[in-house]
Amino acid sequence: MGIVRQEMDKIGQEFYLPTLHPRDLWEESGRWTVMGDNMFRLKDRKGADLCLGMTHEEVMTDIARKELRSYKQLPQIWYQIQTKFRDEPRPKSGLLRVRQFIMKDAYSFDMDAAGLDLSYLKHYDAYCRIFDRCGLKYMVIDAHSGAMGGSQSQEFMVRTPAGEDQVVSCEKCAYAANMEKATSKLAPIEDLKPEGDGKPLLVHTPGKGAIADVAEFLKISAKQDIKTVAYMAQNPGKDKDGNKTLEQPVVVFLRGDHMVNEIKLLTLVKASQLRPMQTEELEKYFQGPAGYIGPIGLVVKPRETLGVWDRKEHAGDPKYDDRAVYVLLDEALVGRTNMICGANQLDYHFKNVTPGKDFQYTIAADLRSVTAGEDCPNCGAPLRIDTAVEVGHIFKLGYKYSESMGARVLDRNGKEVAPIMGSYGIGIERILTAAVEQNNDENGFWLPPSIAPFEVVVVATNTKDETIRTTAENVARQLEASGYDVLLDDRDERPGVKFKDADLVGIPFRINVGKKVTEGMLEVVQRSTRQTADVKISAITEYFQELRPAAR
Repeated sequence: MGIVRQEMDKIGQEFYLPTLHPRDLWEESGRWTVMGDNMFRLKDRKGADLCLGMTHEEVMTDIARKELRSYKQLPQIWYQIQTKFRDEPRPKSGLLRVRQFIMKDAYSFDMDAAGLDLSYLKHYDAYCRIFDRCGLKYMVIDAHSGAMGGSQSQEFMVRTPAGEDQVVSCEKCAYAANMEKATSKLAPIEDLKPEGDGKPLLVHTPGKGAIADVAEFLKISAKQDIKTVAYMAQNPGKDKDGNKTLEQPVVVFLRGDHMVNEIKLLTLVKASQLRPMQTEELEKYFQGPAGYIGPIGLVVKPRETLGVWDRKEHAGDPKYDDRAVYVLLDEALVGRTNMICGANQLDYHFKNVTPGKDFQYTIAADLRSVTAGEDCPNCGAPLRIDTAVEVGHIFKLGYKYSESMGARVLDRNGKEVAPIMGSYGIGIERILTAAVEQNNDENGFWLPPSIAPFEVVVVATNTKDETIRTTAENVARQLEASGYDVLLDDRDERPGVKFKDADLVGIPFRINVGKKVTEGMLEVVQRSTRQTADVKISAITEYFQELRPAAR
């Protein structure tokens, strides 16, 4: 936390905010319902609704609207280091996903977008300094803003098999993005030749409901097939029948060998979650069975209603036709011709199907997940995909909170305007976890000296030998006086036990004080490389001072 606090103090003011939040603040921002089961909720003795703070945008905005009055008070950067609470459905992986964790969260308030750009850059630079000082090998990637909202966000990611996120990156250029935002270039695909008069041709495909089976039966590639994925998109709220969840039918069409990226889809339709259509819903919208559904004959909802959840139903208006669905076309199908798709009849498919000609759609968008080996969108080199853990995330929030919660300041002309906001988080414990994941072997792990609990462990290999014991004590004192964090292991244990324990707790350097003291020598072991060096007792401080620029 010391490193984080030092770097944040260079750009902002530290706060200490309440953990217990009133419902009213979260209602104002619209997130009391949106946060769903991830929020810990409780009532006080008077029955008032409260929650445990999972983030502090609302609280900070409440402070800003009470304290900030004029453009002269901006910009502001406020931060805190505090415990957060999130009711994760599947807490796991040590400190990577837990219900209670320590977070550094910061918030910026500026007069305009140019000011926000500067605050955002300050945090970007501060985060780079923090993670550099912590010895992490990290990448900065484009990311999805999620429940925080906003126009732009970037994640600071550390590659590790223990991570929960997938990161798409290019080793040739600087391109890197979360799977939720990643794009790629696709190689050209040769389309099928039209059959007959070129119109959609019904073909019998008995028992061939899966794309792989259809491709084999018709002797085509899955790349020449249109995959249909049908969902009911959901948002909290009451529908016309009084149900607590609003639902809208959404159908995605994409290449047969591609997968829907559900985060991209949720962002496009402005929904909180998705569920697959059930049998009766497939019958209602497609009038066909699973495995054979397709785009021809669908009633298409218009683009202007996409993502609108508060409208009323109007009988007879085609915009609100009871059988109408949002038909979303993945960009990879734009310009394709003579493809195969389900015919909405059991055991039948269509040939000669061209998107935009044989069926219409609400909108075309990037809705697929990138796969490894596809071309980088910037330079064309093959992309790689790794699992990673997020250690930091920065957001340009825009006016989401200042507008909804009524934060206002006077501009230079005396007019009331909403300040523009940013939000910036670091998982304190995740820094430690990421460091351990990056630096380990079969004997344990090691930490960078800047974040290790001790930089050096001095091991007295034989405490019964007075010369060895007193030399170890003197060396430990000498290094400590020079500013090093030193642990003296003077336990009455075998040397092997002490060496093993030092390996297990991640101390970067070990000084073995043994029989060589009679020659005026110590053995220094670097945990990360296992390299050893004999160093004169009289020169031990100078030895570590030479290492310090690289170690800290």
